[in-house]
Amino acid sequence: MAHEDHDTVVVERGGSGMGAVIGVIVVLLLLVGFWYFAFGPGQGTFGGSKSGSDVNVNVELPTQQPQSS
Repeated sequence: MAHEDHDTVVVERGGSGMGAVIGVIVVLLLLVGFWYFAFGPGQGTFGGSKSGSDVNVNVELPTQQPQSS
């Protein structure tokens, strides 16, 4: 007579919801960080200039034409 072995495998499906929750939290934190440095109060933090974001350049054009030779 042959002896037959039968193995029983139990797979628990719990815990997959926790990974989804952590993933959503990480994505939200990345979006908040992007907003803060791109559009929010941290805008220009890494620009290297502390003079503000005012860019006014006054260029005076000559009023007389150069004399021809």
